Order: sequence, then C-alpha cells, then structure tokens
Amino acid sequence: MTGTIPESNRLREWRIGNGRVLKWSVGGDATPSRCVLMAIVNVTPDSFSDGGDHATTDSATDHALRCAEQGARIVDVGGESTRPGAARVTDSEQMARVLPVIERLSAKLPNQVCISVDTTRAAVARAAVASGAVIVNDVSGGTDDPEMLRTVASLGVGVILMHRICEPAQDSYSDRYLREPFYADVVQDVLTVLRTRCAAATQVGIDATAVAVDPGLGFGKSVAQNIQLMDRLHEFAVLSAPIVVSASRKSFLGALTGERDPKRRDEASVQAAVAMQSRGASILRVHDVALHAAALHAAGCCYH
Repeated sequence: MTGTIPESNRLREWRIGNGRVLKWSVGGDATPSRCVLMAIVNVTPDSFSDGGDHATTDSATDHALRCAEQGARIVDVGGESTRPGAARVTDSEQMARVLPVIERLSAKLPNQVCISVDTTRAAVARAAVASGAVIVNDVSGGTDDPEMLRTVASLGVGVILMHRICEPAQDSYSDRYLREPFYADVVQDVLTVLRTRCAAATQVGIDATAVAVDPGLGFGKSVAQNIQLMDRLHEFAVLSAPIVVSASRKSFLGALTGERDPKRRDEASVQAAVAMQSRGASILRVHDVALHAAALHAAGCCYH
C-alpha cells in the first residue's frame, strides 16, 4: 500500500454530542499518530460474525464494558444486522434491543468513553440519544430515512456517514458477486458520494466538524475493490473529516487469507486496520479491541 497524508490534515477534532471532542491525527516527523478504537456491540441474533453472542442486555452491556477496559473510546451499539441478505428490523424492535443497553452503559461507562448507535432510522437515533448516545452511525449515509439528517442536526450529536450502493437485503458478500459492482474508479466514485452526503448534512444544519465518513468496506464492493479502497485511503483526506473504517472479520479478508470462519480472521483484521491507520484512518471499528490495541501500540500509534 502506498500514499501520503497532506500536512493540512494532520490534526483534526471531531465534535460529538454533549460538548465532547475526539481528537485524531496521522502524525508526521517525530509525532506519533493518534486514532480512536470503536468497539462493535451487536445486540442482534444474526450479525455475520457474532450474531447471538451479545443478544441480551446483560451480555451486550458486559461486552461493551470489557471493550472500554481494553481501550475502546467508542462503543457502537446496533440492533439491526447489516450483513448481506439481512432482513429489516422494525424501529420498535431496534429500540427494544439497544435502548436498555445504552441506558445501562450511560450509567456505567467512564466519562471518556462515548456511546454510538448503529442505525439508519431517525426514530431509533432520537431515542438512543435520549438514552445516552452521542454519535449516530448511519450505514446508509443518511439516505435510508429522509428525516435522519434533520434529526441529527436537531440533536446536536456526531454522525458517521457511510457509503453503500444498496440495502443489505440486496447485497452480497464481497467474494460472492456473480458480477463485480460497477465503478469507473471505486475510490473516486465513493469519495464523490461521501462529499455529496457531507454537503447534505451541513445543508440541514449539522456542523461540519460533527461529520465523520466511512468508505463502507464490504458494502457493495468486490474483494479487489475493497483492496483498492484500503490502498488509496489517503485520498479521502480531502474531505477534512475523520475517516472511519471497519474491515474487521469481513468476507474479503476471508477471501485473501482462505479463512472461512469470521471469528478466525482477527489477525488479518488487525493487519488491515494498522495499515489503514497509517493511511489516514481516524476511527477503527473492530470486534476484538484488545488485539487491535496491542497491535497499534506495537506500531507506535497512540490510541485513545
């Protein structure tokens, strides 16, 4: 992988809810880079890697607290699987799954650890923020629910806008496409969409410093296209927004390593994350926080 980060993008702040600020940088010269670890907390029975592992309030809460102890600065709580082929979950069911977890975590997490809600639905986002979340992680980039961006603006919280080309129910695993998704240039095409979504966010009143972007590894991309995105991640620095990445345990890593079991892809996940962090990734969304924290430390990167 190749690529450099412009000097102008070396130090940034991501302003999220309740006046909180997360700082990140890519380093340079003798300055170590800094990134944020974001723990995946799936309160679902059908997620591709850990579906059912943390499907109860107790187990999800305990898992999130362990992740915080291991170095996660954000815990991302979701009640709807976004794996390829996953069925939609109603707003009420999502809320029944995530709100009790978020409420407990709000009372138990250290002040420096933030809660994110992984949802594309405005009603779920509003309820989650009322329960203690300060970030909305929307894998549709604010397109699934026409009220989402206005809701985020009214709540004054941080938002992650991800790129995808279709809903999960219509998508495929990266290594199973019968025909590769079409992009003239996958990096520039994804960048163009994310630039548009950032503009849509600020147009409805979301502060530009509250917006983070995610190129959507594994969402509507073939194995080769995911590799291109990782290799050229530095090109997203032109957006001047925190870059969220999540390669953790995904099928394209399985295709590269020959490992069919998602839970045995953590070593490859760590290697991908460290490589992307060196190319500008600000927030690493991961399953195994302890392994990623150890690898970042060994690579000379500060995580917080």
